[in-house]
Amino acid sequence: MRQFLLFGIGGTLGFLVDAGVVSLLVNGLGQGPYVSRLVSFLCAVATTFAFNRRYTFVAGAQRRLAGQAGRYLLAMCGGFVVNYGLYAWLVHGVDLVRAWPVIGVAAGSIAGLLVNYASSRFWVFGSGQR
Repeated sequence: MRQFLLFGIGGTLGFLVDAGVVSLLVNGLGQGPYVSRLVSFLCAVATTFAFNRRYTFVAGAQRRLAGQAGRYLLAMCGGFVVNYGLYAWLVHGVDLVRAWPVIGVAAGSIAGLLVNYASSRFWVFGSGQR
């Protein structure tokens, strides 16, 4: 449970970085929202990786940094696909979610969180990785 709570704290930090970077790029520097979102996503992944490696999955931090960082990025992309896929599916198929898309955002975020946590715990920072 402690690991899951720390993972949630890391995710919250990642969200703040994500939102801050995309806001800065779009509103402050006049960049497009799509490329800005990719940049902000990568910044958030770097933030959550550093936090989770240092605090959440301490035992896994002894493994090779480059390989672990690559697996983490891949795992977070998988979580993003699940998050966005569920959101889009709900918005498309459920009238209530179409009217209140924040419900879809919440559902997608929870699904993505679970996928990201499981992939981080068992694959990225798991005992079998070197």
